[in-house]
Amino acid sequence: MRRPLFRLLSLLIPLVFGHSAARAEDVPKGEVTQYTFDHSKVFPGTVRNYWIYVPKQYDPEKPACLYVNQDGVAYKAPQVFDELIQKKEIPVLIGVFVQPGVVKATSDQALDRYNRSFEYDGLGGDYAKFVLEELIPEVETKSTKDGRRIRISRSGNDHAIGGGSSGAICAFTAAWERPDGFCRVFSSIGTFVGLRGGNVYPTLIRKFEPKPLRVFLQDGDQDQNIYGGDWWMANQEMERSLTFAGYEVNHIWGHGGHDGKQATEIFPDAMRWLWKDWPTPVKAGQGSPQLQAILIPGEEWTLVADGYKFTEGPIANAKGEVFFNDIPNSKTYKIGLDGKVSVFLEDSKKANGQAFGADGRLYAVTGEEQVVAYGADNRAEVIAKGFKGNDLAVRHDGSIYVTNPSSNPADPSKVWFIPRSGASGDARVVDTGLKFTNGIAFSPDQSLLYVAESRSHWVYSYQIKDDGSLANKQRYYHLHMPDTADDSGADGMRVDREGRLYVASRVGIQVCDQAGRVNCIIPTPNGRVANLCFGGERFDTLIATCGDRVYKRKVKVQGANAFEAPIKPTKPRL
Repeated sequence: MRRPLFRLLSLLIPLVFGHSAARAEDVPKGEVTQYTFDHSKVFPGTVRNYWIYVPKQYDPEKPACLYVNQDGVAYKAPQVFDELIQKKEIPVLIGVFVQPGVVKATSDQALDRYNRSFEYDGLGGDYAKFVLEELIPEVETKSTKDGRRIRISRSGNDHAIGGGSSGAICAFTAAWERPDGFCRVFSSIGTFVGLRGGNVYPTLIRKFEPKPLRVFLQDGDQDQNIYGGDWWMANQEMERSLTFAGYEVNHIWGHGGHDGKQATEIFPDAMRWLWKDWPTPVKAGQGSPQLQAILIPGEEWTLVADGYKFTEGPIANAKGEVFFNDIPNSKTYKIGLDGKVSVFLEDSKKANGQAFGADGRLYAVTGEEQVVAYGADNRAEVIAKGFKGNDLAVRHDGSIYVTNPSSNPADPSKVWFIPRSGASGDARVVDTGLKFTNGIAFSPDQSLLYVAESRSHWVYSYQIKDDGSLANKQRYYHLHMPDTADDSGADGMRVDREGRLYVASRVGIQVCDQAGRVNCIIPTPNGRVANLCFGGERFDTLIATCGDRVYKRKVKVQGANAFEAPIKPTKPRL
């Protein structure tokens, strides 16, 4: 009976590992060594074991590719890598298999703190930072038994990351947050459910500008269905979202439960697919129709200038020239139509938000509790004073609205109105009580005023009455916020001629339709954005102030300028 059983196994092995599998005795064996890591600053106090796999073919003169796996060694990965590297079906790679951290108890009468769910299920960039900035540098201090020093490529295109269950969502999160660090993801029975916010991924994938990621998903219809969600349905929703957004995604669905059985069986094929065509770079997805209506294929963000302390208040004049402030340095700069940056005001009085009026003057909120207007001679006329403004918007008729943020409950945030007469005594409060009023903009037809509530996830909408007062106040625009923050951080806002609202926020520029829904999220290269505007001769270039630098990006749409006659956009699809 043994010979038929052996023959049956010999027939099954090629089905799992490929028809051209080499005999086990012909495959060079890699080296696996175990270490402990106990000095993380990202996850302080944690101790964890990790293993390093180095293939026999590794040459220290050539930085190797990388595969990182959560929860330690799984899927018979070292044996699979031995075979696939030998057959040249994947590149030479270093495997790093790492366990979650544990904070050891102070005595045997107390319980350890187990960091697995915190590190793995939580969203945000901490785990990727731990791996890329702490663990991998530690790995590169090690050598093999025969003295080969470990060197790993710095390119995210040369890195894959994977895991099962919570380790799978951890892998996806690391790549999602740091595609510069990981472009290839293996996910088995992924926990894309409501344990620590992972259930939002299918929505975010559809809205975010796509990243250069390639994702392999595995799950079975007997996976768990518990208080946090339905794993089987959540994984299918992930696959549909990735497909919708045009990503390279592959999957294998089975009948198994919440275990690694099928993942181990299909791991070789998953690795072949994830590394196919390497070193050709992994391409980003195509994006949703809403993103495609805004972004131009091949057009990326480009740096305008950097070296500032904190940039704010970008605004374009009638020519399309853009002006912005470096608040701490108290200077205003101009970006010419030729792209060159020059100083416009040597002393801006630490101006923040700005807007051009129909009269051609530049209106600004200064740090001296004034609203001023600069004419052709660059001399400042005080329009209003006596309150600390943040941002402002000037209507075609010359009336002005200013946000006055506050964190003091006894003196809450306000929205001020300044009639077109411009007399400082005429300024009056037209709304109060928002949680830190910030960005402000008009609808293209200038009948509505939008005000960002920075310390929540709302942008308010008001109707503007003939006397400048505000009516029908509504928490209207529902923004996304990162899992690592308590608010959206909504800041500067602008509208395009079709009625979309663009909001600078913690997750990037959120683009909302007229019905108040976020359709798209456009990140900036450095992950920061305080304000934005449309500039250029046709007002079809997004300008974003991003901390110490300013970026620009050509788009398909055109900005609506409040200094121009009102524009009535088309009715939104409801």
